[in-house]
Amino acid sequence: MAEFTMELNDEQREVRDWIHGFAADVIRPAAAEWDEREETPWPVIQEAAKVGIYSLDFYAQQYFDPTGLGIPMAMEELFWGDAGIALSIVGTGLAAVGVLANGTEEQIGTWIPQMYGDANDVKVAAFCSSEPDAGSDVASMRTRAVYDEAKDEWVLNGTKTWATNGGIANVHVVVAVIDSELGSKGHASFIIPPNTPGLSQGQKFKKHGIRASHTAEVVLEDVRVPGSCLLGGKEKLDERLARARERARAGGGERLKNAAMATFEASRPAVGAMAVGTARAAYEVALDYAKTRSQFGRPIIDNQGVAFQLADMRTSIDAARLLVWRASWMAVNGKQFTSAEGSMSKLFASETAKKVTGQAIQILGGNGYTREYPVERMHRDAAIYTIFEGTSEIQRLVIARTLSGMPIR
Repeated sequence: MAEFTMELNDEQREVRDWIHGFAADVIRPAAAEWDEREETPWPVIQEAAKVGIYSLDFYAQQYFDPTGLGIPMAMEELFWGDAGIALSIVGTGLAAVGVLANGTEEQIGTWIPQMYGDANDVKVAAFCSSEPDAGSDVASMRTRAVYDEAKDEWVLNGTKTWATNGGIANVHVVVAVIDSELGSKGHASFIIPPNTPGLSQGQKFKKHGIRASHTAEVVLEDVRVPGSCLLGGKEKLDERLARARERARAGGGERLKNAAMATFEASRPAVGAMAVGTARAAYEVALDYAKTRSQFGRPIIDNQGVAFQLADMRTSIDAARLLVWRASWMAVNGKQFTSAEGSMSKLFASETAKKVTGQAIQILGGNGYTREYPVERMHRDAAIYTIFEGTSEIQRLVIARTLSGMPIR
């Protein structure tokens, strides 16, 4: 087990500087254009693939960093560049995590490479959990998966929403209901291979922020997939459902995680790192502006009202990063989140990003409210962190229930 440390080693610093350089030289110059276009920045993704940042090997190296700091370090630097473009680059990772969290070794080896493609033919993947009537309340999910034993196929029907890369993905990972009487414990995840009949893109959303990231509905109409596309396999699913039914009959017993919750739990510190990156970017713009903007014959940073805001901004960013690093280290080293440390990191970092980007606009004044300066875009982008992959309210509920010992449903 790696010791917890607050200092990156030489190799990690080298990787961080490499990613930072890509973010500064490639992502930032393209940020405003793709935000206005509201389209997937395929050329930027391809550039990331060419240098090795958008690849299975890169994320595997960061994911298996024994310190746990590889992924949050990479996320912070990419999202420092621009949140919308960065999400287009890393959005495939949520689907990959879904396979890693629930799939067999064979499924991991088969499907994750197909999610990324290669530098000459980049692909993306989508994780589809939320539905029009089931966002935070995953137990209300309606997408159904029915097993056709004669053909060893699963038939899926339903509509997913808020899916990053939904409809344009090469591989979709879809969470569906197997046994509605078990609530969220009756769910399972499925791989939908490329060009599977019955899967189509529904509405594409025009968003307030992260506009370079494609977000859409995914419609499933009699989608048939082989039995091998059930993540984890049918034997494991049958055993899990049997335990859940026994527990339901007994009125208690062990708490079992469902497929969507397992994916979100594993990814929450990474989302926190994204928020830290956006907050840090806005803080740096505000700090530079405060040191160079003069009013009444002196830089505005000489005014306590501005200086104290910057002090609070930097303190909150550093605190958020430490929470993210702690949760990431715990996850990689098999430490249980006994106090919902993953949710804590996501909650605090998300709220920090919203507050810091708002403060940055205030420090820049009228300039901050225009699109001539990037903090306006950063503020719009930051709003998503308190919403996706579990709202701030849900994070507080998870933390409170974990501390009290109450079940998390």
